[in-house]
Amino acid sequence: MSQEPPSDGDYPYQPYGTPYGQHPPPQYGYGHPPPPHADGPRAKAIVALVLNAVAIPSCCNILAIPGAVLAGLALSRVSTRPESARSLLVWSWVLFGLGFVLTIGTFVFLGVNGYLDDESSS
Repeated sequence: MSQEPPSDGDYPYQPYGTPYGQHPPPQYGYGHPPPPHADGPRAKAIVALVLNAVAIPSCCNILAIPGAVLAGLALSRVSTRPESARSLLVWSWVLFGLGFVLTIGTFVFLGVNGYLDDESSS
């Protein structure tokens, strides 16, 4: 009962996977990776809208009002016009950042000039 191993030409099965350096055939579904989800701009628009809405009353950020409006418009345009939504979203973040910098600058100016000092200790 001696069995001889099959020679390379007689082997009925192919090895698992593809040989090193070769791409698999397209019928196996290993081609290009799937496209990324389109939730990125929608999530960024929601974050921009929430942060701008919170910055309006908490930081007295006047520029957050148009920033929140632009973020809301971007959120409504994400599925229909993504390029327009992306542009509106960039401007929303610019207004949020500019308003934040101006708020910090105002507090630094008031602190340096003594407007925030406690005068009741006279």
